[in-house]
Amino acid sequence: MKKNIRTELGTRPLILVSNDDGYDSPGIYALVIALRRLGDVFVSAPATQQSAVGHAITVQFPLRAREIRRGKYFSGWVVEGTPADSVKLGATTLLPRRPDLVVSGINHGMNTSINIIYSGTVSAATEGATLGIPSMAVSIATHALDADLRAAMYYARKIAAFILAHGLPAGTLLNVNVPAVPRERIKGIAITRQGKSWWDDGFEARTDPNGRTYYWLFGKYVWDTDPLCDDAALRKGMVSVTPLHYCLTDETLFRAMQSWKLE
Repeated sequence: MKKNIRTELGTRPLILVSNDDGYDSPGIYALVIALRRLGDVFVSAPATQQSAVGHAITVQFPLRAREIRRGKYFSGWVVEGTPADSVKLGATTLLPRRPDLVVSGINHGMNTSINIIYSGTVSAATEGATLGIPSMAVSIATHALDADLRAAMYYARKIAAFILAHGLPAGTLLNVNVPAVPRERIKGIAITRQGKSWWDDGFEARTDPNGRTYYWLFGKYVWDTDPLCDDAALRKGMVSVTPLHYCLTDETLFRAMQSWKLE
């Protein structure tokens, strides 16, 4: 495959596509089709469903990758690892040169507020950003696998083209969430901040057929009321575009702590 890709590559931008739903999801196929107008698109994506694994990477087991081709335009590698593994391996080893852009998605289900922390989709893009590659994550606000992805495809291509033309600051990625409505019903693009919506959740104890106890996560989503946050934009029928970076330092508390007497 590597030799074939070297043959296929031209002078167009090289775009690495990944996700957390697995290489065979409808969303990643739609994303490849959407981005192929912008450059040479190749996939490096998990072999299996990896939702909510966050930014986990594989360190205790060998990573394996196999070639994949789905139709005329979808080619690359299936990685037996996490979304972050897939981007790291694809960008540094599998592709014959450094990608110009990493795009993760199209995820089925919104990745806003606290969901960003858990999201394998966002973490795949974050891995691209840590490697110094302009990156973005794209999600649609429905879990339905038969959802109409045309609006998400349109905005993914539109925003990806802007990034290729203008770049992004080092260490920053864009997190894009698209309402699950037809494109003509979308009310525009909102530049947003990460919201503070959260899950009020817990675990329900259940019993399996052998009489053993297991636990099932349940909960409800508590919405942030900030009108400038990502969730608010989606509720207004707008595409949310949020700039994220992986530096987690609380700068305000950092400055305040200079006066702490800890010794």
